[in-house]
Amino acid sequence: MSDLQERPRYVRTRVQEHVGWLEFDRAPVNAFEWTMVRQVSDALDAFEHDATVRVVVMASALERYFSAGADLDTFRDLGEAGMAEWCELVHRIVGQLRSSTKPLLAAIGGVAVGGGLEMTLHCDVRFAARDARLGQPEVNINFIPPVGATQALARLIGRPRALRYLYDGELLSAAQAQMLGLVDEVVEAGELRQRVQGYARSLAAKPPEALAAIRRSITIGGATSFDEGLALERGLAISLAGTANFREGVQAFLEHRPPRWVL
Repeated sequence: MSDLQERPRYVRTRVQEHVGWLEFDRAPVNAFEWTMVRQVSDALDAFEHDATVRVVVMASALERYFSAGADLDTFRDLGEAGMAEWCELVHRIVGQLRSSTKPLLAAIGGVAVGGGLEMTLHCDVRFAARDARLGQPEVNINFIPPVGATQALARLIGRPRALRYLYDGELLSAAQAQMLGLVDEVVEAGELRQRVQGYARSLAAKPPEALAAIRRSITIGGATSFDEGLALERGLAISLAGTANFREGVQAFLEHRPPRWVL
């Protein structure tokens, strides 16, 4: 048996109607260890380079848990050198998520804490089941969330709310998370996948260059000064003007017909 066959698979991937689903699948609670983290990174790379995938969804294959955070057995004797390696690996995932050219959605169900929940902070739209519970309890083990959450939260919900959320380390209901700005839409648990797939399908039908430019302008430009972000926006607008889909979009509008995008 090959090494690939012997290696456990903790991340499940599938493509449905040009929507790539990346699902955490390490029973019983989706606790992250080295192999699982690397497989998340590999799956993101595969979807980024798959031309048939136009939208990516992060989800869980387990019904009751989205993520339990890091498997603390992994941290038991880690030390500073080991933590440096861990941070390098998870920060690579942060970079992949932030630099993705495709819309990223999150379908959050069950208990969602720690690193898996942190990854959703770098997604564009987060959907949560009404019975989901979300939180970052790292303070309770004398730690901080290391998958870019401190930086994402400060930008997403603002410094005061981010500090309070991480100081408290408590679980929030989906409704509370939505009020805080951690979740964009709350749906019934039985409707979560259908709702996310439907929204993803609508995005997959849009011109990919425009989606990528919107994402880059806001995600990357929003982390720079206003003038730097404006320069990025200008460059992207100029680049889009040279595409066949821009010409098609303008022509279709003038002819009062649906555009025929090159996808």
